[in-house]
Amino acid sequence: MMRHARTALAAAIFALPLALPLAAQKATLPLWPHHPPEPPSTTEPEKDVTTPQMPLISGHRSARLTPVMQPMLYVYEPSKALATHPAVLVFPGGGYSRLAWDGEGLDSCKWLNSVGVTCVLVKYRVPEERYPTSYADLEDAQQAMRLTRAHAEEWNLNPKLIGILGFSAGAHLAVALSSHADDTHVMSTPAADDVNSAISAKADFAMVIYPAYTAADSDAGKLTVLDPNLAPTKLTPTTFLLQAENDPVHVENAVVYFLALKKAHIPAEMHLYPTGGHGFGLHPINSPESHWTDLATTWLRSIGVIPSGKGDETDGNFGGTPQTTPCAVHPTSIPARAGRPDTPNPPQQTNDPNCP
Repeated sequence: MMRHARTALAAAIFALPLALPLAAQKATLPLWPHHPPEPPSTTEPEKDVTTPQMPLISGHRSARLTPVMQPMLYVYEPSKALATHPAVLVFPGGGYSRLAWDGEGLDSCKWLNSVGVTCVLVKYRVPEERYPTSYADLEDAQQAMRLTRAHAEEWNLNPKLIGILGFSAGAHLAVALSSHADDTHVMSTPAADDVNSAISAKADFAMVIYPAYTAADSDAGKLTVLDPNLAPTKLTPTTFLLQAENDPVHVENAVVYFLALKKAHIPAEMHLYPTGGHGFGLHPINSPESHWTDLATTWLRSIGVIPSGKGDETDGNFGGTPQTTPCAVHPTSIPARAGRPDTPNPPQQTNDPNCP
């Protein structure tokens, strides 16, 4: 097959550890002060269900939390004091059955803080069916954005520079919020009084990392079109996409969304790696994609979210030397591969990982 894509390769030949400490939490608050919009699906306590057989993320163990019936926000701000900071809401993945809390959540906060961005880590409800079968997690994402904007002055945020970052199922949630920030289903629920609908839930920019569930079948074949429930709208922001071609959850998820954004004239940048699989997190060890956060940092500079220019102390690679940034990738047709996001394992009780 003729290929029309230049593959994004990292310049470094060794992996840098996630050495930066995570800043102290600035704030912790529930998304729904009284009760979530829908009744809880279980009364089981929240647990870390990680087992020794589960793969490491970025070379270390990651807590995997489920069930989450009381969604929360955890706010981490950069150590460098500025008048205001941009912010990013982080949606960890986990197949809508659990949340990869450390490897895609807390590690994201370390990176974002290192480049001068406040991290708002969102613990959304799981297990849940995904939108539009269930509105629960879209409601959580909307409320997380509204609460962040409502607290912008208190948390020293620029309310016009609040984006989203999602991984796998969390990337699907980021795409759903990008298209449906104005959905009003929550106003028909018992939690309506907790919603300030005058505050926009629209993201100002989005980062979609190894997305799941966005591609759909069509008459042209398997996974050839975007799920029509996720079609870009006037609310969809400029977007950064990244995925591996050998992802068992299908690289087409990124490709079809990129093409839909292009057709809708929404600025988008996409990077594809030949290897990496699924769920590699922020910093996979000894892998070409181990410096993808450098690409994302450069993109954040290019759209004006963080400062650019020499002398900027935040380089996006956890304290290492800035790397050469490859060009964005142009999509190509790639055959479908079997696979799906991982599913729950039997729970085991461990310590609460919410505070590192």
